[in-house]
Amino acid sequence: MSPPDLPHVQYKAIRAALLERREIALIDVREEDPHAQAHPLFAANLSLSRLELDVHARLPRHDVPIVTLDGGEGLAERAARRLIELGYSDVSVFEGGIEGWRAAGGELFRDVNAPSKAFGELVDATRHTPSLAAGEVRALLEAQADMIVVDVRRFDEYQTMNIPGSINVPGAELALRVPELAPNPATRVIVNCAGRTRSIIGTQSLLDAGLPNPVAALRNGTIGWTLAGFGDALEHGQTRRFGPVAESTRAKAAARARALAGRAGVKWATLADIAPWLAQDGRTTYFIDVRDPSEYAAGHLPGFRSVPGGQLVQETEMTAAVRGARIVLADDDGVRANMTASWLAQMAWDVYVLTPPDPAAWSETGPWRAPLPPVPDVRRVGPQTLREWLASSEPPVVIDLTAHANYRRGHIPGAWYALRAQSREALARLPKASRYVLTCLSGLLGYYALAEFAALAEGEVYALDGGTNAWEAAGLPLETEERLASPPLDRYRRPYEGTDNSAGAMQAYLDWEFGLVEQLRRDGTHHFRMIQSA
Repeated sequence: MSPPDLPHVQYKAIRAALLERREIALIDVREEDPHAQAHPLFAANLSLSRLELDVHARLPRHDVPIVTLDGGEGLAERAARRLIELGYSDVSVFEGGIEGWRAAGGELFRDVNAPSKAFGELVDATRHTPSLAAGEVRALLEAQADMIVVDVRRFDEYQTMNIPGSINVPGAELALRVPELAPNPATRVIVNCAGRTRSIIGTQSLLDAGLPNPVAALRNGTIGWTLAGFGDALEHGQTRRFGPVAESTRAKAAARARALAGRAGVKWATLADIAPWLAQDGRTTYFIDVRDPSEYAAGHLPGFRSVPGGQLVQETEMTAAVRGARIVLADDDGVRANMTASWLAQMAWDVYVLTPPDPAAWSETGPWRAPLPPVPDVRRVGPQTLREWLASSEPPVVIDLTAHANYRRGHIPGAWYALRAQSREALARLPKASRYVLTCLSGLLGYYALAEFAALAEGEVYALDGGTNAWEAAGLPLETEERLASPPLDRYRRPYEGTDNSAGAMQAYLDWEFGLVEQLRRDGTHHFRMIQSA
């Protein structure tokens, strides 16, 4: 039974907040895999295991209404208490977990990024976005037709596998880069991603921005290509990317993007306008630089984080976890920000584009770093001392709290993978020891988690100073043999990533996407709207 000072909230209250467009952060604190099996449409996944690493960026206002959600296993209560310890003042627990939501008549969605994917399907159903089947696109390629294929995913996704000859142009860059990649208005442009959403949004972006070329999506992306029997023709490890553009091209693209943003209901602001918003006083505001990360690193505005525009539209809740919040977008020419904003406005976000400021304002450099709570002063051990302990007659048990993908790539010899949120269960599976050492790549999770492991373990608990990165930097070896003290639930395996998914899984994913429009209708809380063709 939860203590009386931890309030509980029921389905009707959450639904009312969403319908009235009030700010609310409905936070699913489970790991990503169980989250992807079933969750409310606007439940943002913020796992208890990584809470300190992500929370201040995704919940920047400390008095925003927060409701934690789980599968009924008690994680929501634990997360709520930790949020209160971190300074959040309006924290509740959803009554009954996922099954409580279902029992109250709430719609449950599968997969990740459900709001964006459902929106993409609504765009396709409403706007009738043109597309070509994989066989049609392959026939055009074999005929050496006058065409280009642009892959709108992140560069790392593109490198995993791509349509033969395609060029990587992430979504928000399309309106800026495609006019120079296909300057002849007769050149056909094919837009693809791994599945459907980014292909649909990218294609419709070019059409809405007034590109004169014939444009179509590759229907069902690389999934459709593979299901058509063309998987062996996919390329791997390619590096083709967009190049620089002429200033005249940039100016034309900026004018088109601003006109489109105006039609979508986007608002504009100056640095002076947004200065009070940085205080997060009474209204949650996200400040986002939507340019390519390399541009951001070369110079960006203080207080803005880097999220390329195409990924922001695809994964909005991964950045803006507060539904009903305000979003301010920045770039240096108005193209990427206005194109991204035009979609966010249609997704019912209160979105502003920052009028490109004087170049002197781009005063910070380097990659974005997430704001973190104060790091606790805990007992630490250095890499060389840990090496000596591991070689002793009573070696410690090393517990690696990093993402399972990181653990698989390489970890300290003998280390066990564990989910921090399952600390009690993990310790029960581990060998008994007089010492335990916590680590992750940076060491941060070990510092934040040490107190809870120390309260459960019979031996002494230490954190590896600098984490596994420091161990590797000291020239010490890594291994890849797996030892699992927890199931690897921290990441859901997407049916559209990689090249080894079964045809059944890929088809099931497409079938799920096709059903999202009907799910949106049943849910009824989205407020999505479509602009009409110019």
